[in-house]
Amino acid sequence: MEGLKDMLLAEQERLEAIIAKVQNEERNLPDGRLRVSVDKGYIRYYQCLDSKKMETYIRRDEMKLAKGLAQKGYHEKILKLAEKRWKQICMILADYDDREIEQCYYEEHWAKRRLIRPVESTWEERVEDWLKDTYEGKPFMDGTKEIYTEKGERVRSKSEKILADYFYHHDIAYKYECPLMLKGFGKIYPDFTFLSKKTGQEIYWEHDGMMDQADYARQAIRKIEAYEKNGIFPGERLILTFETEQTTLNSDLIAAQVERYL
Repeated sequence: MEGLKDMLLAEQERLEAIIAKVQNEERNLPDGRLRVSVDKGYIRYYQCLDSKKMETYIRRDEMKLAKGLAQKGYHEKILKLAEKRWKQICMILADYDDREIEQCYYEEHWAKRRLIRPVESTWEERVEDWLKDTYEGKPFMDGTKEIYTEKGERVRSKSEKILADYFYHHDIAYKYECPLMLKGFGKIYPDFTFLSKKTGQEIYWEHDGMMDQADYARQAIRKIEAYEKNGIFPGERLILTFETEQTTLNSDLIAAQVERYL
């Protein structure tokens, strides 16, 4: 399953943080365990010291002790479970790869691959089918400056050319200005649309290049809000880059965004 390894690594990190927190707090908790007795709605707490095989009644003015013992018992359960799950995840990660099923196909001799029908479509096949879906992009108005990418595709700005050329050189499949309907806003043409390898969903990249112009910035913000109202959020399925006259498109930022999302 694509993306499962990242999820497992994130869960491993979360469990490590929980284990460290519990172990750190354990140092300040009292000895023994808590026993509770409820009789006719009246609650009594006792501190049980196993080493001495005895228990001591906890008075009302000693509730801090009762809370500490209750916390200790809770922590012991959490620690046991977290360590168990952490070990299980470590065992899975030791030999797991997101693409291991798909890789079985590519490990076959090329002559055999011509005879084999994979149990699942390869990523390349899914992208190819996605790219085959035809669409009508946003038309160019007469007199608009003609800018072409190295792929031979016409775009609207030098910044879009920089982005498109980067994707082209890094073999990242995309659709330029493929129409998208946003409820409550209407049809828009995201600058670039990608197919996410991790989720199988489409991801959109909007480059807003004139954010120091008030009208342009207001329209850009309205569009971002429309994305969000349609369940497409920045940092998830929406990538945003910005420019002003003083701040130009940064190649390092492009690389970081691609590494994170694509």
